[in-house]
Amino acid sequence: MKRFGTLFISALLLLSVSTHAAGQESLSLSDAISHALEKNYTISIVRQGEEIASVNNTWGAAGRFPTISLDLLSNSRSEFNETRDFTSSALNPGMDLNWVLFNGFAIKIRKERFDSLSELSQGNTAVIVENTIQAVILSYYNILLQQERLKAVKDILELSSDRYQYVLTKKDIGNAVTFDVLQAKNAWLEDKSNYMLQEMTLKNAVRDLNYLMGISGDVSYTFSDDFTAESNDWLLDDLKAKMLDNNKTLRNQYINEVLLGKNIDLARSMYYPSLNVRTGIDGFRNRTNFEDADPAYASSHSYYANLSLSFNLFDGGAKKRAVAIAKIQEDIGKTETKEMIHSLSNNLEKLFEMYNVRRDLYSVTKENLEAAKLNMEISGDRFAAGTINSFNYRDVQLIYLNAAINRLQAVYSLIDTKTALMRITGGIITER
Repeated sequence: MKRFGTLFISALLLLSVSTHAAGQESLSLSDAISHALEKNYTISIVRQGEEIASVNNTWGAAGRFPTISLDLLSNSRSEFNETRDFTSSALNPGMDLNWVLFNGFAIKIRKERFDSLSELSQGNTAVIVENTIQAVILSYYNILLQQERLKAVKDILELSSDRYQYVLTKKDIGNAVTFDVLQAKNAWLEDKSNYMLQEMTLKNAVRDLNYLMGISGDVSYTFSDDFTAESNDWLLDDLKAKMLDNNKTLRNQYINEVLLGKNIDLARSMYYPSLNVRTGIDGFRNRTNFEDADPAYASSHSYYANLSLSFNLFDGGAKKRAVAIAKIQEDIGKTETKEMIHSLSNNLEKLFEMYNVRRDLYSVTKENLEAAKLNMEISGDRFAAGTINSFNYRDVQLIYLNAAINRLQAVYSLIDTKTALMRITGGIITER
């Protein structure tokens, strides 16, 4: 796969692979990333841009080699007069070579700029690849999140269905009134609606992943990775050091600084003289036809070689202004680099703090879910025994549902923040 054909996806440390289910194609996160790297539309487009920069990165484009042109001129003429009519035709072939021998090292500077532009294009591709991998990871885990939410909603739906049937049975034997039946039925219908909406949310999440992978149609899979999050004990200083060394956007800005420095060198090259050589050959062949005589022919050819040296002594300060502007642009680029480092550092600190908070919330939601589950089991027994009413039992069910969803969201949020930290520190991909 060209430049990123071999990628070590360090983000896959988030994963653990489970067994395959029969009936559908199994899709792991690593498979999803591989599909996206190969078929994603944005990656395909940016790779073509990288190809353009590579094609343009030649000494010929920089101006090292001569230009050669071939000219062929044909003229025909007929003349009618009182003394003698005639026609004539002439052919003038020529070949010309023009070669810039020296122009203040501008050729070398242009080639160095092409090298940097090619490297910058590769860096832009790396940024797009990083963004795509991050999007695929979050999309994949969003599907797992929606699957787990669907299970939680289904559990509540089954409970509300059982409760509805239980109340109907009680009404049949005279131990419940119509109000109790309607209340249980409304809860069951509400849970059924939530289940249907959650099914649609899950299908849309799968469609989003298929789009990132460049796959059209409603293709479904068995997602083989577990919906779990592993916590890491990172140090902020270590993450900052990695960010300054490996962040792809920042590395591209460093390349941009190099390009701005080359622009200064290119502007300074105008202070040097220009030395050109021009050589070639010209030919001439003429044929004249008189009405009462045989045709007359004439031909000749000549060679030439010219060496020219030009030196601009005064141009109204244009060269000085060009150098001054290039220096200002370089200063702007350095300021932009400082701003980028500051901005990235701020974002890193925010992400680091958010990661630690979400890691603590991850533990809190686990305990909360366990308590809510136990409370619901106890409440189910008490409802069946008649010690609590249907309203209290319904409240307990909703508390459990919210606790389950909060737990699932905490898992996804922790994965989201961990992925963002890996992205900003350049650890989401590393080239072998």
